[in-house]
Order: sequence, then C-alpha cells, then structure tokens
Amino acid sequence: QVQLLESGGGLVQPGGSLRLSCATSRSIFSIYTMGWYRQAPGKQRELVATITGGGAPNYADSVKGRFTISRDYAKNTVYLQMNSLKPEDTAVYYCNAELRFTTYWGQGTQVTVSS
Repeated sequence: QVQLLESGGGLVQPGGSLRLSCATSRSIFSIYTMGWYRQAPGKQRELVATITGGGAPNYADSVKGRFTISRDYAKNTVYLQMNSLKPEDTAVYYCNAELRFTTYWGQGTQVTVSS
C-alpha cells in the first residue's frame, strides 16, 4: 500500500517560516513526480509546487521566491520550505505523487498564518 506521510504544519505569524515534509516509499519516490497542493476553505485545491524525479522544480506564481521544494533521495522525503508566509497561505497542504495516470495523495497538514 502506498502511503504519503506528511508533517510540519502548524500556526505561524505573518513573515514566519515553516518546513513541510512528505515521506514515502523508495519505489514511489525514485520515479514519481512529487508535489504540494493546498486548499483553503471555500476554494478549490491548487498547485503550489512540483519536483520531478530528476529534481526540476516548478512553482505557482503566488509562491515564487518564497517557497522552495526539494527532495532527499536518501530519506525518500520531499520538503516544502515556506518563507515570508502570508495570511493568504493559510490552507490544508497536501502531498502528491504522480506517474502517468496514477496519482496518490497524503492526508493533508494544516498551515495557519495569523498574528
């Protein structure tokens, strides 16, 4: 069974930082494109960032320059470093793995940016 185990969410003040982690199996991590999506209340789930098996990143315009996605091949873990957080970043963040027509999702981790 494929599992994506997320951690790192929490409450942070505007301008602060958080690092999200998503751990999975080697068979998934070494091949699949990994990504982070988020969903705020009343809104559709949106792409935040992706990273290919070769390490090529892609970011939504709203987070460029503030967020960094990376993957640790030894730990089978993908990270999302979030800096200069804004209240608009408040959402449930979901880890994602994709390969062709196969998609897996994590359970989500809450990120709240508030004073």
